[in-house]
Amino acid sequence: AMLVDATALSVKSNGLFNPAIGHLIGTWGFQRDEFTAIEVNEAAIKNLVHAQPRMTDIVIKGNTVYSTNPTVKLDLGGYAKGYALDIAANYLRHEHVKNALINIGGNIIALGRHGENPWRVGIQHPRSPTAIATLDLPDGWAIGTSGDYQRYFMLNGKRYCHIIHPRTGYPAQHTQSVTVLVPPQPPNQTQAGVLSDVVSKPIFIETPANRNAAAQAFGIDNFMVIDGQSTIFVSSKMLKKIHWVGSGVKFSTL
Repeated sequence: AMLVDATALSVKSNGLFNPAIGHLIGTWGFQRDEFTAIEVNEAAIKNLVHAQPRMTDIVIKGNTVYSTNPTVKLDLGGYAKGYALDIAANYLRHEHVKNALINIGGNIIALGRHGENPWRVGIQHPRSPTAIATLDLPDGWAIGTSGDYQRYFMLNGKRYCHIIHPRTGYPAQHTQSVTVLVPPQPPNQTQAGVLSDVVSKPIFIETPANRNAAAQAFGIDNFMVIDGQSTIFVSSKMLKKIHWVGSGVKFSTL
């Protein structure tokens, strides 16, 4: 079921969310516990991009799964945290837990409230260990951030992060972070936790002109982008929800 859902989401993202590029991610060294600089293997990267491993290469028949493309290697790192969020939230609701905040690696979903107040979460500044903004997270809402500031290495003065552009084979370098805020979703559809994990990746990778379209493809109205020059862009709906930490934050509205 995870693979069926991830494939549909990959198609919706025009292939920018692509869990089939596990070999590419491994080539860049991002399947290790520590992210030290590597020697960039340009030939291997070129060959893997040319092979075009995609989720639609996967064939699912009952409980049997195989690929028509031998270069497909699954890496569900951009999906599994969100999936686990939804599982945890459903479990707690089933056990009659009314109020909880679930945090899995920076992806967060809220149940109920924090006493008399909504749950409040922070959005980390990608170039400092402090929050750039906070917002209230209502019951059933999820938030997720993709950034270039935790899983990355420096090589010859350039930052290489773990978010790989499937069409170039190289890490996206024009974005520092993307935060998406996702409301509860209807039953029998992809849930808020998964969307909070998945949708930030296509927005992160897309060109500035196409960021809005990447978000709208998933029905996401609330998101914030900090680009490679530290310029902040906020969707008009997100702007109504966030509270800047400190004064004088400069931003543009998407």
